[in-house]
Amino acid sequence: MIGKSNLLVRNVFRNVRFSHDHGGVPGANLPFSINNRYKLTALFILYFGSGFSAPFLILRHQLLKK
Repeated sequence: MIGKSNLLVRNVFRNVRFSHDHGGVPGANLPFSINNRYKLTALFILYFGSGFSAPFLILRHQLLKK
């Protein structure tokens, strides 16, 4: 009786584990589209460019203050 219940529990967990589909397609779980290469390049330039230029813009603002 215990052997059958263990087998049943094992089968249920195996079905739950294998029934979830987590993609398998590159980029399926990203919050942005990677299909348009030029839009993706522009987004990366804006994202990394804003972080890189922020200290320089803050420094310029502080130097131009009266």
